[in-house]
Amino acid sequence: MDQVHIFFFPMMAHGHMIPTLDMAKLFVYRGARATVITTPLNVPYLTKAIQKINHLGIEIAVRAITFPAAEAGLPDGCERMDQLSSDDLVPKFFKATALLQEPLENLLQECRPNALVADMFFPWATDAAAKFGIPRLVFHGIGYFALCATENVRAYKPHKNVSSDLEPFLVPGLPHEIYLTRSQLSLHDREDSETYMTKLLREVKESESRSYGVIVNSVYELEPEYAEYYTKVLGKRAWHIGPLLLCNTKIEEKARREKRTTLSPPSSEERHEILKWLDTKKPSSVIYVCFGSMSHFIPSQLHEIAVGLEASGQQFIWVVRKDDKDQENEEWLPEGYEERVRGKGMIVRGWAPQVLILDHEATGAFVTHCGWNSTLEGICAGVPMVTWPMFAEQFYNEKLLTTVLKVGVEVGAKQWSRVTADVKGEAVAQAVVRVMVGEEAEGFRSRARSLKEKALNAIEPGGSSYSALNALLKELSTAK
Repeated sequence: MDQVHIFFFPMMAHGHMIPTLDMAKLFVYRGARATVITTPLNVPYLTKAIQKINHLGIEIAVRAITFPAAEAGLPDGCERMDQLSSDDLVPKFFKATALLQEPLENLLQECRPNALVADMFFPWATDAAAKFGIPRLVFHGIGYFALCATENVRAYKPHKNVSSDLEPFLVPGLPHEIYLTRSQLSLHDREDSETYMTKLLREVKESESRSYGVIVNSVYELEPEYAEYYTKVLGKRAWHIGPLLLCNTKIEEKARREKRTTLSPPSSEERHEILKWLDTKKPSSVIYVCFGSMSHFIPSQLHEIAVGLEASGQQFIWVVRKDDKDQENEEWLPEGYEERVRGKGMIVRGWAPQVLILDHEATGAFVTHCGWNSTLEGICAGVPMVTWPMFAEQFYNEKLLTTVLKVGVEVGAKQWSRVTADVKGEAVAQAVVRVMVGEEAEGFRSRARSLKEKALNAIEPGGSSYSALNALLKELSTAK
């Protein structure tokens, strides 16, 4: 039997490229060939990451197709979503991605892979693959729960029956009682008006219905009711092969998962200082605070976080994005703050080795924006979480953690927005204490450790994710 060759085509954004690269590595581990498609300015990032694992026998090809920034009205050199200076440029970015169909088809015709795994935001990829009889698999980059909840909110529109943005409504049809508010929905889900995003999402759904199926970065045992609901009630073909991050089984690989706000992680000496500081702490005594690469905090909200962390009395590591602070000074930081928390709290400006921090025995909990990558990292580390969702599907992920899995405490975020400004320091302190101290905290921690074991078992031979990938590879090897 010929070696199965898979094309992987992620959206040009860190939160999409990282799990897709992990997926490509996983497929290669299991005997397939992998080629990752990207644009020229993103090639160095991917090739650097791949070169660092070549010594493990992992060889992944990278092919570049030109990104039409100028044709779409984008600034020159803008080839990744985190480079967009404002939300007004998002439609132009998606317009540029749609212009990638023809160059992608040229590559498909040249290489004739056995399958194309393409990001959900590339609905035109289904037609591109179909021209050459190639199965197209959709990668959403989120879990079963969020997929099911999103589907039902868009289908039933339960938020239309409430009188205010803050009145809770029940998401219909789901295995659990899940309540949201209208303010926690994205604008394209909340409003009836036709926008670029509503049109794109309609195309995504229609394209998915004609695709070969969906790859889900999740574990069956993590959300079994929703895996069943997605496939049997919603009628989707899906393979759960996660958690993809666990393909990074060696410490040196974990340290090199470059997923924060810069393509260049700190030196080994800087990484060592963070972990060395943790080495001096007791087990489960430090809370780790980080909000991903796409969220933005105004100075007053940063001030509230600082006040809340100090008031909690807990030890902490807090990662502050470089563009979340004044370049000349940090006026949001309370006077004398770092002196008062010295030895008890560490503020990291820029990047931090998140997976290694979460895996450290001193880390007792994680304050997170509930992005799916970070959510899985917290689960795989076996730590409970303080949930602070902001945008995308993050409010759904919060409900999975707090209502379904019961390993999370809500900080009280109310508004779907990349710019967060509605949480007070008192709420931060209360949530941190609740997840770190006392009998309830032990319950959170015990359930989190149980989920970690389920995630680890899923990727072992005979586990649910291991078997699902075997089944998919077998299908693709014979698909016409």
